[in-house]
Amino acid sequence: MAWLDAVLQGALTGGLYALFACGLSLLFGVMKVVNLAHGDLAVVAGYVAVGIITVTHVPVLWSFLIVVPVMGVAGYLLQRSVIQAALARGELTTLIVTFGLSVVIENALLQFFTANSRGLGAGEALVRSSLHLGPRLQVAWLLVVIFAVAVLVLLGLQYFLSRSQYGRLIRAVADDREAAQLAGCDDRHVFGIAAAIAFGTVGLAGIAYGMYSQLSPSTGTDTILLFAFAAVVIGGLGSLWGTLLGGVVLGVAQQIGAQIDISDDVLAGYLVFLAVLVLRPQGLTTRRAGS
Repeated sequence: MAWLDAVLQGALTGGLYALFACGLSLLFGVMKVVNLAHGDLAVVAGYVAVGIITVTHVPVLWSFLIVVPVMGVAGYLLQRSVIQAALARGELTTLIVTFGLSVVIENALLQFFTANSRGLGAGEALVRSSLHLGPRLQVAWLLVVIFAVAVLVLLGLQYFLSRSQYGRLIRAVADDREAAQLAGCDDRHVFGIAAAIAFGTVGLAGIAYGMYSQLSPSTGTDTILLFAFAAVVIGGLGSLWGTLLGGVVLGVAQQIGAQIDISDDVLAGYLVFLAVLVLRPQGLTTRRAGS
């Protein structure tokens, strides 16, 4: 029963990791940008939610109505200014720029909010309640809700990319940027929309993590970015549904590692990450080139 519980808990935790990873995967799939400030932006979203809840006293679950649009606008503006300027100099330049952005964000959070941890919705029934599946098997309702949100976000992104006008433009620019430009497409505006969507999902991820655990200025780099990157690589770079599979595989590996030794949870996840890099570097859902 303990092993079954570990697999179930790990699979549900994978939904949280998928929320971390889908924005990272979208930016890479469209712009070939690896955003090293991704985790720090999720922490910013969590702190924004803390401020909104403190000022307006809205329930924590409704804070996303403000946080997601704010992060979306920030993503559009950041892409049209900082990221676009880096892209004009080469894709590798974005690594340096987003790393610098990560350092700036983390130190700004330390300056204004100190190193103290903060959580969201500690007194909420959703955070404290569990779903009993048997005498010795139970899961947190929060993880169930987060997993459902991750699936809905991925379904929404898939529908948007395949059915909407801007979604088709995003796919066109991702497939062949020069051809899209020749057809009259403003690729910078399309990139901005993709960044806005990615940052919106980052906002959801920041709120979810703040309810699941504790936020601190260093959480973005130490935890969120690493887990998101591992989920993206395991699932397959640029594959949205691959992020869900990668998150589930990572979460299950961590929980099984914790069953072997409580201190080996993170190590077990990274061992699986390393194994995928060695044996199937294109990820579990991406085909090999030429196959």
